Amino acid sequence: QVQLVESGGGLVQAGGSLRLSCAVSGRAFRNYAMGWFRQAPGKEREFVAAIKWSGVHTYNVDSVKGRFTISRDDATNTVLLQMNSLKPDDTAVYYCAADRRYMSWPIRREFNDWGQGTQVTVSS
Repeated sequence: QVQLVESGGGLVQAGGSLRLSCAVSGRAFRNYAMGWFRQAPGKEREFVAAIKWSGVHTYNVDSVKGRFTISRDDATNTVLLQMNSLKPDDTAVYYCAADRRYMSWPIRREFNDWGQGTQVTVSS
């Protein structure tokens, strides 16, 4: 089991930027796929972005493509989500999650370790 701790959320005006950070415990971090999810009030959780152990990343929500960037730093066991040109529709609780299968392509159902979430609020 690993522990994930998110930080970096907050209140920002539309058009602004935030960078979310997720610190992950454990020595095998470099082998994990990591993901960012979000959940807005009354909506299902969305699988926003994922990054493989190799650094290859994917974005699963069309509205964030070109605005959000996921990255990882294996030296510090950290995964980041840079969010630019934020919109009110981006308002949600953002969660970091780990797919701990060894060097695998990230699959939503395999994200079984989760952080506590960080609130992002974008005002219009």
